[in-house]
Amino acid sequence: MEHRIPVTLLTGFLGSGKTTLLNKLLAHPSMKETAVIINELGEAGLDHILAQNVDSSYVADNAVLLQNGCLCCTLSNELADTMRDLYFKRSLEVIPQFNRLVIETTGMADPGPIMANLMNEPVIESVFRLDAVIVTIDAMYGLTQLLAHHEARKQAAVADVLLLTKTDIATPEQISELAARLLHLNPGATQHQVLHGEVEADFIIDVGLFDPSGKRPKPERWLRMPSTPANHLAGKLARSHQDEISSFTVTLPTGLSWQSVKPVLLKLCQTHGEHLLRLKGILHADDQPHPLAIHAVHFTPYPATLLVDWKENPPLSRVVCIGKGLDEAAIRKLLTQI
Repeated sequence: MEHRIPVTLLTGFLGSGKTTLLNKLLAHPSMKETAVIINELGEAGLDHILAQNVDSSYVADNAVLLQNGCLCCTLSNELADTMRDLYFKRSLEVIPQFNRLVIETTGMADPGPIMANLMNEPVIESVFRLDAVIVTIDAMYGLTQLLAHHEARKQAAVADVLLLTKTDIATPEQISELAARLLHLNPGATQHQVLHGEVEADFIIDVGLFDPSGKRPKPERWLRMPSTPANHLAGKLARSHQDEISSFTVTLPTGLSWQSVKPVLLKLCQTHGEHLLRLKGILHADDQPHPLAIHAVHFTPYPATLLVDWKENPPLSRVVCIGKGLDEAAIRKLLTQI
């Protein structure tokens, strides 16, 4: 059974509506006993959250207990320090218990280093796990932002779920063109349209490797193997940026051993890490009692997770790579010659 606290990373370009969405999300009954880290520039801090929760009260340092039982705090130091502080205060009962963590980033944030925090820090890795990366995209201006800003493209490329916001003021053509571009940029992500921040919590909570009970893995949902879209518009847009961000899936040979795969994955990250935005995979290794879920960001491979009680017939080991300017031929050669 997976006991670590699931982390939802909520990001999106400036003005894409992630704060509006977070406010609505925190009012949902399923979000009770959730901790939220707000990483905002300037002095606004929790003001946008507190405005919606007038009965909130301070419980410890910069932590605020909201009226629905959620716990919010601003990022006053390094993210890793803030996450450790929250966990230790939770253990010492200085703050209320929480069973999930949501991190809201700034609009210009690169999700890569934030995800790497969950992998590099031993204390954090042992008590937190990344559930999913959720990205809000402005339906009216999102296409322009994707074409003009590499931060927006990187956010969309590593997302597990893409939320198209402000669909009430965007034209059908704008929404269609944006959806096509996102499908090309990240065919493995699910897409949902959001109106006034209203979204089903089930679309973005517990959508990662494990189901809500934490007892059973759902790797098919988590992996979301990409396929190449045939949409002519997506192809046209991609050529204008020389396919700078792309994703592909590598099917691995049978008869693998984790001991032989592990150093190859490390070499892959060391060699291609500068361009590797995210890697996900499922391995059926002969020297392991259960299939393995593997995961990496840039130069950092994440500890593999045993998928207890999950079977696949026929067993198929595969790796999904998402990156900017990746040498697909070299990566395929490296992985298929294990």
